[in-house]
Amino acid sequence: MKGGREVADKVQDFKNRQNGNPKVWFRAAAERLSQLRYVFLVQIEDGIPTADQRASLEYADAVLIGWPDEDAAQVIDLDESQLDQVRKVMVEMEGQIPIFREQERKGDIDQLSQSLVTLTECVAQVRRHYQPDFPIPTYQEIHQVVQQEWNEDMSRIDPDQVTSPEEVKEMQEDADRADYNSFVGTGLSKPLQGQNLELDQPKDHS
Repeated sequence: MKGGREVADKVQDFKNRQNGNPKVWFRAAAERLSQLRYVFLVQIEDGIPTADQRASLEYADAVLIGWPDEDAAQVIDLDESQLDQVRKVMVEMEGQIPIFREQERKGDIDQLSQSLVTLTECVAQVRRHYQPDFPIPTYQEIHQVVQQEWNEDMSRIDPDQVTSPEEVKEMQEDADRADYNSFVGTGLSKPLQGQNLELDQPKDHS
């Protein structure tokens, strides 16, 4: 099948780009998700995120939180079969990114939110391979909690007291500003400096 051949070729390309460092994908996955999370945050920060949008952001945070350096003791070495699985996940993730960019260009926030969940799950799979003892909640678990919080927030808004959309926004920001506008995880989040990762030149962590 053509699709299978393309995946195999891409996996081989990823092998060639390891430069002798099989843990490079652990760092690359975190950097990629950090960039995508930043793009999504920029898209929603001027409005009131829906429960789905908030949950997708918090899912990315949960996957990235406490992300260790690739040479940390808790990051295990993978055999070739496990590395092939990681490479395939990276291929899947990179294949989704053009869709994410197009949704960003169109300002389609709902679809962008769904894509962020898909991309975050790819990174979660990479982390599960390299750091199997790290507990990662599912998107469904996070969404359930966020939906409850959203419902409570909405129930506190008295329509007789709110006279404009700006007041609604202000009430939400007062309650949740820390949740929306700070990255509780790794400190990786930064302004997007380019559309493509420089995987051929791993960053110096010294």
